Amino acid sequence: MRTYHLTFIICLGMFTILCLYWGIVFRLEENLTTLVCFVVDFDGQVAPYNDVTPFVGPMVTNLANETLWSSTPSIGYQIRTANEFNFDPMQVRKAVYDFTAWSAIIINPNATALLQKAVATGNSSYDPTGAVQVVTMSGRDSFMTYSYILPSLTTFTQELTTQFGKTWGDMVMANDSLAKDTLRQAASAVNPGVSPLMLDLRPFGPPAAIPAVTFGLSFLIAHLGFTYYLADDMKCIVPEGHPPVHYWHYVIRRWISLMAAYFFLSLVYSLLPLVFQVPFSNPPGSPVEVTENPNSYGKATFFVFWMLHFFGMAALGMACENMAMVIGPRWVGLWLTFWTLTNTLTGFWPPDIAPGFYRWAYAWPYHHVIEGSRQLLFDLHSRIGFNFGVLIAWVLVNTLLFGPACYFMRWKDEREIREKEKHQPHYSLKRFDVEKQVPKPPGVKPPRRKRGFLRAL
Repeated sequence: MRTYHLTFIICLGMFTILCLYWGIVFRLEENLTTLVCFVVDFDGQVAPYNDVTPFVGPMVTNLANETLWSSTPSIGYQIRTANEFNFDPMQVRKAVYDFTAWSAIIINPNATALLQKAVATGNSSYDPTGAVQVVTMSGRDSFMTYSYILPSLTTFTQELTTQFGKTWGDMVMANDSLAKDTLRQAASAVNPGVSPLMLDLRPFGPPAAIPAVTFGLSFLIAHLGFTYYLADDMKCIVPEGHPPVHYWHYVIRRWISLMAAYFFLSLVYSLLPLVFQVPFSNPPGSPVEVTENPNSYGKATFFVFWMLHFFGMAALGMACENMAMVIGPRWVGLWLTFWTLTNTLTGFWPPDIAPGFYRWAYAWPYHHVIEGSRQLLFDLHSRIGFNFGVLIAWVLVNTLLFGPACYFMRWKDEREIREKEKHQPHYSLKRFDVEKQVPKPPGVKPPRRKRGFLRAL
């Protein structure tokens, strides 16, 4: 019967834990609107173009409104006024860089003016991409950008090109004052007229960076969950031919050895992307210009990356150590399933698109390891101080709990020994050089051992 109870608990635990993964994407289509895209119309609102009646800008904003209110799931288009950005298109790009929005559509101040002038004068050098900018930043989250943001923006730009081409073509053909030779010279101004320019401020790359900013460290969570050093540490209190150490010395030694292990493990992990030629020494880039492979701190980026993963490993590993001592080896597998899955999904899926229940994801260690890694490798808007702060807080809390967890494990071990000796006619008192059998009535638990050795006598 005990086996059935155990199996039921494991099945219930696994079902509950896996529901957390399915749940984070359950309302994904409804929550796509949290992937905000600013639509800012500067057309005809900035001198010397403010005397032109805008045509391009209103068409883009009208399409954005239609898309937002349609039944088809899409990202969250938000119409913003030009004065919110001080009539400066570069400030819209800066808003994308600062994580205020995931993307932006900018209608340039001269969009209508240049288009009309090109048609009127037969300007053969007119560039249709100079009217509208579509700004993204795949380095922030390549999965969300390539899976949801870019497909939505691509559909939007295709619809814009189709609608604009038809409306603009009819207007041009209806204008009898335009000579055919002039229109022939300005062919790109007639069709397509407008072709949005796609700008990725921080392109994701190279491909070797994928493990470093997605699942790379998650594979080590399971490794950190196994107490490899516990057997060696136990020799300090169950000695072989030498006096035991004081228990507090044992606790301190365990903590120091764990920190040292995480220090060197994080170094080895941090060297992997360096070995596969992920850039770590490029200078930072401009927040409003497209920059390939910039790094936040230049040549110091690798050291910051290493320290970020050191504290990340310490935060993840110390939690595993404490839980292993408290729940025991039987339930470590269930704990590792929970710890690995919840940390991985919070690092891979942005909490923005998850139901409100998942706001706890912002506090999980792996979320801050991944966010910090992306900031360092792609020179994103920096929240590195906050990321370090959360990770260090996890380390401090787990350090405070480490001593009580060690004492709890010792209490459980001693209790188990007393239970085994309950039905025996004697119990054992051990010292590193002496072991003595003390008689007692069977069925009676032996006395609790006092701290020290042979003191029970």
